[in-house]
Amino acid sequence: MLRGDHPVPVRLRALLLTALLGIGAAALVALGNPGNMGLCGACFLRDLGGALKLHQAAAAIFRPEIPGIVFGALAFSLLTGRHVGRSGSHAVARFVLCLAMGIGSLVFLGCPFRLLQRLGGGDLSAWLAFPGFLGGVWLGTQFERRGYSIGRTSEVPLAVGLTGPVVLGLLLALFLWGSVLAGPGPGGDGPPAHASWTWALGIGGLAGAILSATGFCAIRAGREVFKGPRWMLLAACVLVLAYAATAMATGRFQFGLEGQPVAHGDWLWNTAALVLVGLCGVLAGGCPVRQVVMAGEGNGDALVGVAGLVVGGSLAHGLGLASVPAGPAGPGGATAAGAVATCLLLVLVLVYGFAMARPQPVPQPPA
Repeated sequence: MLRGDHPVPVRLRALLLTALLGIGAAALVALGNPGNMGLCGACFLRDLGGALKLHQAAAAIFRPEIPGIVFGALAFSLLTGRHVGRSGSHAVARFVLCLAMGIGSLVFLGCPFRLLQRLGGGDLSAWLAFPGFLGGVWLGTQFERRGYSIGRTSEVPLAVGLTGPVVLGLLLALFLWGSVLAGPGPGGDGPPAHASWTWALGIGGLAGAILSATGFCAIRAGREVFKGPRWMLLAACVLVLAYAATAMATGRFQFGLEGQPVAHGDWLWNTAALVLVGLCGVLAGGCPVRQVVMAGEGNGDALVGVAGLVVGGSLAHGLGLASVPAGPAGPGGATAAGAVATCLLLVLVLVYGFAMARPQPVPQPPA
């Protein structure tokens, strides 16, 4: 988390910033974003895929929160002298793992960052499935104990590190220039729920700076359930509480299983999907929101992960893998295709983890 000479005050500042992050996410819901979806990496990158016409079956609207997070992380890393282009850590594997994480997130209907918001918003279906997320994270840490690594990045030309912000900047410019990337919602019934682009970009930028400053990641918080130090876990609890308090203050808090926004109560597949998401998050080096932040900080491999999330979200809707939210038409739940995909992807990722989790040879000194 934040660096400094006095760990306790630094950590306290980090907790306060994380509380502000929870408040900002809840504020975006009050300003128009879908319920318990102030900020969601997988959902918003799925929306980006729709805006780019990679799929037609879901909300096709550009979410300015994504470039906001990238620019916020970029600004903070530049101001603190930490922005260095980096790459070289199994980018192809990160793409596939993030693709799988994107599909799993849309079976659950939310990335780990949205999971925290659903917990804070009183969604009991998220609380019931939460152990699945922790189980997936635990599985990933077991592979790491046996030698798994996503690989180490090395310094690359600055142009590589700036690719992510430049690409998102161009997409934002297209969106602002006549709403080129905006489109209708499901069924062509108008755009989906969203905050105004000014609030979305502004709060997204603040969130990106905070996420870069603190290094917050829901996957890392999940790790700390099993092994300390537990400051990131405490920060996640603070975020949930701050979100809950703000949701109550704005009339958006809803406790219970029924009637939760953009959610379903299919416990088995919610849980299984979160196992997949937690496992992929560990093996890929971060949750979807963390991948976006790292892309802003100059990590070219994280940008590849972001691309995997866009493709995964697009495939989830193009192939009917995404779950159906509960609503007036019915209770919703996982689709048959989504259930099969979750199982197959879990097997694939587990096989990959086992294949990579082997003790690395110790370099021998020259004779």
